[in-house]
Amino acid sequence: QRHRKLHQTNAPTYNHTYLSIYLSNAQKMHYSTSRRNNNRASPQAQLALLNLPSTTTVLSNVFNGTVNFTKRHPIPVSFYLLGLITALLGTGTVLTSTQRSQYNEIMNSVDTELEYRVSRDYQEAYQAWYGSKGWFTCDGMCERNKRIMEERKIVMEEVRAEGNNRVSDAKSVAGIFSTLGVGETRDSFWEYFNRGTKFAKRQSMWDALFMGMRKMGRDESWGEYALKMMMQVLMNFTFGMIMTLFIFVFSLWGIIRSYQPSLFEGLAFFLLAVSAGFATVATVLFGMFGTAGGAGFCVA
Repeated sequence: QRHRKLHQTNAPTYNHTYLSIYLSNAQKMHYSTSRRNNNRASPQAQLALLNLPSTTTVLSNVFNGTVNFTKRHPIPVSFYLLGLITALLGTGTVLTSTQRSQYNEIMNSVDTELEYRVSRDYQEAYQAWYGSKGWFTCDGMCERNKRIMEERKIVMEEVRAEGNNRVSDAKSVAGIFSTLGVGETRDSFWEYFNRGTKFAKRQSMWDALFMGMRKMGRDESWGEYALKMMMQVLMNFTFGMIMTLFIFVFSLWGIIRSYQPSLFEGLAFFLLAVSAGFATVATVLFGMFGTAGGAGFCVA
């Protein structure tokens, strides 16, 4: 009877424990089954589970935002489209046979050998003066070498000015809207553009180094480091492209003035060249930020 009472007392506890284990295993099986079903779900279902908008919704929002921005800011958008068309289709007018012959005749009259000779004489005089002067004093020999150096510098500047005037006369025959003027402007822009990209790459390399060193002493994941690095690279390229555009604009007027255009031609070419540079820089930055945003959306 005592054994029977103990068995009756422990039986409900045993059944309750067995039932708890059974329910726990059933919940685990249900969780694993639902997880496998979620992994095999369609991309649309996965986006719904992550609470992310679909691709169609994103494209629709981008299109509507572009239309609304165009309506609110028609002048910048028109300036951008003008520059984009100019950058893609603006090649300049081809020189006629008469213009080319006059251009070549004036360019052949430039005495490059004389410019080289006077430049070499000036460098020799400068080296002689630099070698004869002291730290804070200049004796008689030094003063003599200095006078010779200054005289040869004046001669060199006069010869260079004469050569630059003849080159400017040759350019005036071609015109600022010719293939020569447009080509020189393009070369100037891409030269500054390459400098801006080199600056951004060099700055991003140093940022990656120092940000990686700071990461060693912090509790942050590689994903956070990659996100910070991507934002830093975008900032560096943005600064480099903006700097490129400003330097190009400041140097542009010197190129235009060398072709001796009229006031209207100079202002028209300046406007078209600035719009083309602005459109190129803006397109590059839009592409970079769009690529970064698309990559972040795909990763998410």
